[in-house]
Amino acid sequence: MAKIITAEEAAKLIKDNDVIAFAPDSLAGFPTEINFAIRDRFLKEGHPADITTVRAPGLGTFEDDEYGEGCFCVEGLLKCSISSYVATSKRLARFVEEDRVQAYMFPMGPLHQIFREVGRGMPGVLTKIGLGTFADPRLDGGKCNDNTRHNGEDLVEYIPDFRGEEYLHYRTPSFNVALLRGTRADVRGNISMEKEPIEVEILAVAQAVKACGGTVIVQVEDIVDLHEIHPKSVRLPGIYVDYIVKAEDTYNIPQLNGRLTQDDYNYSFTGDEIADVGEAQPMPFDYKKVIARRAAMELRKGDMANFGLGMPQNIPTILAEYGLVHDIYAISETGAIGGTPAMGKDFGCHWNPEALCDNGMHFSFFNGGNLDIGVFGLSEVDRSCNINTCILNGVIKGIGGFTDITQSSRRTNIFMGTFTASGIKADIRDGKLVILQEGRFKKFIDKVDTVTFSAGEYMKNHDDILFITERCVIRFTKEGFVLEEVAPGIDIKTQIRDQCDVELLIPEGGPKLMDASLFTPDGFQLTLPEAE
Repeated sequence: MAKIITAEEAAKLIKDNDVIAFAPDSLAGFPTEINFAIRDRFLKEGHPADITTVRAPGLGTFEDDEYGEGCFCVEGLLKCSISSYVATSKRLARFVEEDRVQAYMFPMGPLHQIFREVGRGMPGVLTKIGLGTFADPRLDGGKCNDNTRHNGEDLVEYIPDFRGEEYLHYRTPSFNVALLRGTRADVRGNISMEKEPIEVEILAVAQAVKACGGTVIVQVEDIVDLHEIHPKSVRLPGIYVDYIVKAEDTYNIPQLNGRLTQDDYNYSFTGDEIADVGEAQPMPFDYKKVIARRAAMELRKGDMANFGLGMPQNIPTILAEYGLVHDIYAISETGAIGGTPAMGKDFGCHWNPEALCDNGMHFSFFNGGNLDIGVFGLSEVDRSCNINTCILNGVIKGIGGFTDITQSSRRTNIFMGTFTASGIKADIRDGKLVILQEGRFKKFIDKVDTVTFSAGEYMKNHDDILFITERCVIRFTKEGFVLEEVAPGIDIKTQIRDQCDVELLIPEGGPKLMDASLFTPDGFQLTLPEAE
């Protein structure tokens, strides 16, 4: 039966070189008090040293602070981080960039699935996700820095022929400890999660750790009597739980969490209340709105669509402006389905979701080819149409679910953003686009350093990839990059061809002008065609 202990007592259970598994998303599901206690113990005693952390989604507040994995960024405490996304903790990203810790970055789906596979006694996961990308051992094997390349293990194996097809096999070191968070625990250790805005994979992680002979520790807000938690609300049965920590707010951390610890608990993210989101607040009219409008034109009624972090988050705002939010299914990699995707640091949460699925199990939806369309920010693209979202201009970011979703979407992928990066300034005057200042970096370049999307793999089963910018629309086909549309006021030579390093094909008769109504404050109207 689970034993009730303090956060400080939990910290003493962690040993040097332990491999710790988490089930977070940003700070949802993250047992902050226990992890601060681990950090404080290390500062006093020098133990536990050289720990390895494993988790699938991003962990942190997107800031350079001590929340999330940032609390482990103390010299000698953290040896290695294995995840799909680093930039949710700028402190961790800096440690990786400076070679102060080892770091592996794998696509999120295989990481989720490793927990499920290890939990049933398997050594890892066999998948096609990541073929041809930096996770492929023929390229980088997911190793993020020289420290990892020189001192780390090889955790990904290329399988050239399994029943006539190529695969990758991912594994992690054996798990010693799971550090998890729920909402309530009963006296038998059964855990509920009703206040988590994301259905994090608490059960799969616990099963994996127990299969390795490890220890499961869960932080909760409250401990209640047996049967006070309805059996259908138990997300982690007590048979998996060794220790329970009742949060005491020792570190003055709010325990009623939304996605981040700083936020008040948001009942509309968990479906406990239906929020009146009120009349949609339209985006201000500028070139970013032009991009979002043009991307929204590619949607069809009934589409199951995923909108990535950054500029794609504007598309639901455009849909709301025209009363079309419920004409599609907005689906996030976190397992949230329907409703209205939240913006900014609440990315992955939905206002008034229709369903909240286990975020690990949810990746079977993507990997099974069920998503119609994926929409992502435009980062770096090379002549082969390989895309880099991971390490840009020396700054490490991450991939999250990007590789899984882009490789598996069944109709197409859209990449939207400005044509050049860092410092671009543009205006719309009299229905024409005016580039006031170019960005310092080209986005269409000769060769990317890190491949997070392999066009070669994707185009084996698809016909095209679409790029939508403020000044043009480019479609990549098996013939190459085709310049299909150009904004009014844009010169093709100086403002498109001279600003990219890829060869652009001009269709017979020349590219079309982008719809003129896109460049007017009130003239644009959006309707979604029926799915074919």
